[in-house]
Amino acid sequence: MIVYKDIPGYNTKEMIEKILYILWDTGLKLGHRVHTVEELYEVSKTDITIKTALIESRFIEGSHFIWIATQNAISQIRYDDPKTFIALKLEEQEKKHKKFPLTMEPNLKGGVGGFRDANLVFWVGKVFYNVNSIKDLPSNIVDEKEYRIFRIALEFLFRVRSALHLATGKKEDKLRLDLIPSIAKLLGYEESKQGHMKFARKVTESLKITRLYSTIWLNKLTEGYIPADPKKNFIYPETKDFNGLLKQLCDHAEKPFYAHSTFHQQLLLADRPDRPNEALYKTIARFFYQPYSYYILSSISFARLLKYVIPPIRQVVDLPQFDGYHQYAVDIHSMKSVYHLEHIDDPFIQNLFETLDYDEKAMLKLVTFLHDAGKGRKRDHHLVGATLFKIFANKLQVDTALIKMGETLIRYHTLMSNVAQREDLYSEKVILAFASHFKTQKLLDMIYILTYADMNGVGAGTYTSFNARLIKTLYMRSIEALNHTIMLDRVAKRIKKEKILKRHPDFLALKKTEQKKILQIPSNLLFLRYRPERIVAIAKKGFETKEYEFLISNDRYLTIELIRSKSFNLGYFLGKLSNLDVVNMDICKLFGDLKYFKIDFSVKVDKEDIFLIEEILHNSFDDSKKSKLHNPVIKKKELEIDCDHSQSYAMMRLHTVNQKGLLAYIIHMFDTLGIDIVTAKIHTFKNSVRDIFLIEKNGNFCHNTDKIIDKLTGEN
Repeated sequence: MIVYKDIPGYNTKEMIEKILYILWDTGLKLGHRVHTVEELYEVSKTDITIKTALIESRFIEGSHFIWIATQNAISQIRYDDPKTFIALKLEEQEKKHKKFPLTMEPNLKGGVGGFRDANLVFWVGKVFYNVNSIKDLPSNIVDEKEYRIFRIALEFLFRVRSALHLATGKKEDKLRLDLIPSIAKLLGYEESKQGHMKFARKVTESLKITRLYSTIWLNKLTEGYIPADPKKNFIYPETKDFNGLLKQLCDHAEKPFYAHSTFHQQLLLADRPDRPNEALYKTIARFFYQPYSYYILSSISFARLLKYVIPPIRQVVDLPQFDGYHQYAVDIHSMKSVYHLEHIDDPFIQNLFETLDYDEKAMLKLVTFLHDAGKGRKRDHHLVGATLFKIFANKLQVDTALIKMGETLIRYHTLMSNVAQREDLYSEKVILAFASHFKTQKLLDMIYILTYADMNGVGAGTYTSFNARLIKTLYMRSIEALNHTIMLDRVAKRIKKEKILKRHPDFLALKKTEQKKILQIPSNLLFLRYRPERIVAIAKKGFETKEYEFLISNDRYLTIELIRSKSFNLGYFLGKLSNLDVVNMDICKLFGDLKYFKIDFSVKVDKEDIFLIEEILHNSFDDSKKSKLHNPVIKKKELEIDCDHSQSYAMMRLHTVNQKGLLAYIIHMFDTLGIDIVTAKIHTFKNSVRDIFLIEKNGNFCHNTDKIIDKLTGEN
């Protein structure tokens, strides 16, 4: 601003105009105003921003006589309706905070904890005390120790903003994620992901510190002058005891509330043990039983005491997330997830939450808050988080059964959103694999609610109507899958075996494409019955098989293993060997058109018979070959067919007397009708047969159940 006195003959206006032209010609983008001293007071009334700039004016160059006159005008402006000025500046600040929340891409100037927060303390202090800096405010308002912490944080933010301008080559206030590497480098941080995270963490920490002390000092400056917002339910400290203050937070969490800055300061000043003791843990446990736990956690976080009160969250306070998904640091995301758990706007999910009992709701809130507590470590954060939850929940004396449920929820807290958005929800394998982790409807309800809260806590626009439908579809189909407990158990065991397989050296030695093929094998039986090295051996043989390969072993008893891609007449083969009892048979679909057969007979054969068996095997790939079949005696009550066994498979059980040619007849009948056996479990013991056939629902089985029963029982 150029201030002048309009004295005739001095051509002051023309000189000012020339000065401005010179500045513009240098390339400066100059925001400016030109006024006479007499105009200043009236101009200050026209705009709050102009009044703010005038209040913090400082002398640069020119006539000292005019500067003295200007100071007199500024003093008049300072004392002019300060109440309205301060109220408008506080309202302006609140709007800026809503527009620029504390995300991982903060606005360093107008956002939460930015320079405008510090500026506001100075402006209000200038109005009341005419000081030249915040440090000069009275000691009963700004404590020297507090100021030191505040100033270190503010100086760091000044450096960041300077580096931000250098990196972008222009005035820039938003610290974008893509700029972090170059800015961190300018400030001397290590050029690595860890270095970038350390820098971003320091930025968030500094913004929180600036916000905290600015709020405390502003309240002291305006106390008794600007009334508290009546729309907000403020609570004030009623004790100086730290545990008493935490209890007070609990007592007010029946409805939303805001801790007043005097409360935050008292939390900071109150004596407390080096770490939470039994009495504190008892109070902390109460947090999660309140209807509005979010406001308790938020108040503690504002006072920068979250690391102390909730120790398992220590490593993730201010921790950035460079995953292209999360918008907030981990601790802020965790609190926002709790907020959305307590403000569910989906009636269906809200109803699920209301079905939980008192203790279950508290456990789920604790899980929601700690679900990402394991981040920032080398180990999988799901597993670390589950361990941290278990330790902390034990200190809060949570029921053992609930702790176990909580561990499961944290271990798989991203599974529902990942499966819903990335997998085929109409694949039975996908549904069973997901549902196998949540064996009860209660757990399914909880993971659904947790997923809702977690996704909403990421940021606006993450939980959309589209992915909400996908997640609900997964939930509903998983509820149906719970009825198939046997299948769920099998899938759970397969998943466990897959994890072991993925670490096995034989598996790791394979190509990535081959590993993927093995993991996509549809047959659970292969994974349930065989060790990892055997699975790899079968798969490797399958990779080499063109038409068919077989292996005959005859040590203690005859065993035939076969991998084939072309049609294999199993009925013919078993018919030709009907004089030998089959005690066990595995049929497993591999990859492509390949199938694996393993047939165990009850006896060992003579060496000279091996050649004959090999010939029969070769002939079994000739569709023209036929064998004479025995007609077994099977009663209707010995057959059980379940076409609702699962979405993709039907099941047939046979419990009858062992008879010559029984299995050959059944297999031949299946072949004739075009029925595809996925898995067969053949078991013969003490002349009794207990066979289970898992059959693909390709339209030929379930539509012909009566015909199949008639053929097997001889009533056709």
